[in-house]
Amino acid sequence: MGNILKSHFRKIQNFPKEGITFWDVTPLLLDHKTLASIFDKTKLHYITSGLKIDKVVAPESRGFMFGCALAKELGVGFVPIRKPGKLPYEVVKQTYALEYGTDSIEMHRDAISPGDQVLFVDDILATGGTAKACAQLVEKQGGKIVSMSFLAELLYLPGRSNLKNYDIFSLVQFNEGDLIN
Repeated sequence: MGNILKSHFRKIQNFPKEGITFWDVTPLLLDHKTLASIFDKTKLHYITSGLKIDKVVAPESRGFMFGCALAKELGVGFVPIRKPGKLPYEVVKQTYALEYGTDSIEMHRDAISPGDQVLFVDDILATGGTAKACAQLVEKQGGKIVSMSFLAELLYLPGRSNLKNYDIFSLVQFNEGDLIN
């Protein structure tokens, strides 16, 4: 599955800035069989894991595509995590460090209840900064991140080590050799 999925990613050099390789997931969305396979494999992983999941959270925008559909597949609710000023109701906010400054994310104050078992979903695990901030946001509300699910993981970046306190699942792994191929 991993190598077949890898072939559907589009590698874009120097995006969004010089020296960055962007792994574009949008070609995966074009093939309904590939897309169905992604959700089938991920759903099977979580159904057989024995984890209790009450809600799925995901950051905008690519996380929404995978998170919302996976929530439907698992029969649980979906919680969007957005950039500041995008949600219409009372929010909780988490600010986190970036390489060149800070950023913030928000979710509705009533989206997570104390004790909720939460699955975090996003497209790609790179440095883990956004995922960690989302987890902190959930934890502020009394929820527990039971796992983090990614379509792809960039093994040449420190994402997994920055999220060492969390269970991580990824369907595809890219290593440094994938950067030159």
